[in-house]
Amino acid sequence: MRNAEELVEDVIRQYQDYVNPGLASLMRFAGFGDVEASARGCIVTTATGAEYLDCLGGYGVFTLGHSHPRVVEAVRRQLETMPLSSRTFFSAPVAELAERLARIAPGALQYTFVCNSGTEAVEGALKIARLASGRHRFICTVGGFHGKSMGSLSATGREVFRRPFDPLVPGFVHVPFDDVQAIADAMNDETAGVLVEPIQGEGGIRCPSDTYLPRLREICDASGAYLILDEVQTGMGRTGAMFACEHYGVAPDIMTLAKALGGGVMPIGAVMATAEIWSRAFTDNPLLHTSTFGGNPLACAAAIATLEVIEAEGLVAAAAERGSQMRAGLAQIQSRFPEALVEVRGKGLLLGIEFAVKDVAELTINGMARRGVIAAYTLNNPHVIRLEPPAVISEAQVSRAIEVIGEAVAEAVEMLSDL
Repeated sequence: MRNAEELVEDVIRQYQDYVNPGLASLMRFAGFGDVEASARGCIVTTATGAEYLDCLGGYGVFTLGHSHPRVVEAVRRQLETMPLSSRTFFSAPVAELAERLARIAPGALQYTFVCNSGTEAVEGALKIARLASGRHRFICTVGGFHGKSMGSLSATGREVFRRPFDPLVPGFVHVPFDDVQAIADAMNDETAGVLVEPIQGEGGIRCPSDTYLPRLREICDASGAYLILDEVQTGMGRTGAMFACEHYGVAPDIMTLAKALGGGVMPIGAVMATAEIWSRAFTDNPLLHTSTFGGNPLACAAAIATLEVIEAEGLVAAAAERGSQMRAGLAQIQSRFPEALVEVRGKGLLLGIEFAVKDVAELTINGMARRGVIAAYTLNNPHVIRLEPPAVISEAQVSRAIEVIGEAVAEAVEMLSDL
């Protein structure tokens, strides 16, 4: 029987030989050269017995923490009755989830298509917008991230991910984020929709001005284009509101969800739209957009339980409270290293630390990992470390994370100064 060290080496070898050798090297360099074995709440335990405080939260997946017992139990009950749908009869889990989402969604969002991931949700949103509008063009933002399948990648606003797959789906233009005039200038009669994140996640945890989303709402209303909000990362309480658009008093025509919707137990995505849009898209043919595994009973059971837990445990308010604590601690670290840390920003428990030098960010992540705290940088802006811990994180755990981040930044700054 293999001991822990042998298991780790075997798994890393398998990654190098059969999964992705470049990824294996990157993970080891970042300080994550171990194998995850179990997780509960905010703590991830590896095969070697090391424990890590998870301040990354699966890039927004684990708002409820790892293995929330209520969600796990809901999935277990469903597993024992009907794990997958026959796809021939009505599905009670799909129906219940769709109704619950309609009750809490912003504005007049009523209908839901349930899929398996965030990128699938965005694909659905793009197709629905084209069907309903009869138009083909989309305005997106530089630095925006909407997924890596071909349609959602066409909307994603970073060339390093887009260029290797050119030519992508035509009809997408990218303008600067938080620039109302750029949106207005790009709008024309062929624009089906404006697709933005209420807060850019992979773009560096960038919050727009208070007037940005309200002005986009006005522009879309005037032009007949749809406002499509990607709440895959920002939704389900992450920012201290159930949906980030609520901070700005704006309701979308179409909205995408995923990540935390599955309670950290099952993968699931969803795209919602108004009744008017749905009737335009699917009245003639309700089977234009389907998914074999989308809306499966296990994922829907997890999502229903997730909505119940968020309400019962007050996790929206918890995200706001713990987020304020964490942001205040990060601001103190910034005051100690003003030349290294450019800005601390975000809402709730979606926070970013921007570094002047990318290498300091990378070294800080490594230093945090060696001290037992997990974080990562944002895909579209490697100068920014993201912090997205579960909303069940305690006050003491936040204090511990702040202590570790301060130590790691100090170490990284000193290392670079010695070079």
